[in-house]
Amino acid sequence: MGRYVARRLLQMIPVFIGTTLMVFLMMYVLPGDPVRALWGEQTIDPAQIAKIRGELGLDKPIFVQYFDYLVGLLHGDFGQQIASQRPVAEVISQALPVTIRLTVLAFGFTVVMGIGLGLVAGLRAGRKTDTVVLLLTLLFISVPSFVLGYLFQWIFANQLGWITPTVQDSMNIGQLLMPAIVLAALSLAYVARLTRTSIAENMRADYMRTAVAKGLPRRRIISMHLMRNSLIPVVTFLGVDIGNLMAGAVVTEGIFNVQGIGREIFEALQRREGSTVVGIVTLIVLIYLVVNLIVDLLYAVLDPRIRYA
Repeated sequence: MGRYVARRLLQMIPVFIGTTLMVFLMMYVLPGDPVRALWGEQTIDPAQIAKIRGELGLDKPIFVQYFDYLVGLLHGDFGQQIASQRPVAEVISQALPVTIRLTVLAFGFTVVMGIGLGLVAGLRAGRKTDTVVLLLTLLFISVPSFVLGYLFQWIFANQLGWITPTVQDSMNIGQLLMPAIVLAALSLAYVARLTRTSIAENMRADYMRTAVAKGLPRRRIISMHLMRNSLIPVVTFLGVDIGNLMAGAVVTEGIFNVQGIGREIFEALQRREGSTVVGIVTLIVLIYLVVNLIVDLLYAVLDPRIRYA
């Protein structure tokens, strides 16, 4: 196990460098100058712009800038915002707790409702309940998240008055519930369909017939035999989905005015603040890699036959 973890940690290094380098290059080849954008439409001396760019290191070759960024990361420095002159680490520390709350709520909703609907549909494959679940999940897959967000605002805020159209307090979990449901809708649909397919397939497996022939209680058969084997592909998807939920928060936080890292990325893109975008994406990449390592280690818990050399 220890050797496997060490090997996976070493494999994370090229993945991390490749991902952050790609985002770094994409941000710094975008049209527009973040330094020039500070003055808007005002006329500014080009020499002053060149001086500020030199102070920020933006006049260096792109790969030199990336190397300096990696060196700064080793010291916990995620860079500095150009407009506000605030450290990106400070921006992340203020916005990240909000996004974590939103992501945890969305992830919990995905796990509970997605696996629950998939289990019900899988145990009743081919019946009306199965058909209803498949149609509902198809609806969530077909409707874009921003359309679903505005639809939920119109129904539950404008028509029924159950919630406020936008989040007034980003630290209030109750107000984050609706954005979390919108954020989780697509993932929930995929989890439900994946669980349903895995359950229906394993219901026909030999070990299930053996468990029934032994006279084991139905609850034990489902929980100890059917679910443990059926959840392996679902756990794999959920591990990847955490990163997708954090990335998808950009749209959801914009719709519901949630003050998280998604909104910070959106505003930074408008200002061409490459340092902010790269810093936040770097953190998301780190979270994504760690979560996927944990998911791989969970395989052995779900299936004792899996062993790591």
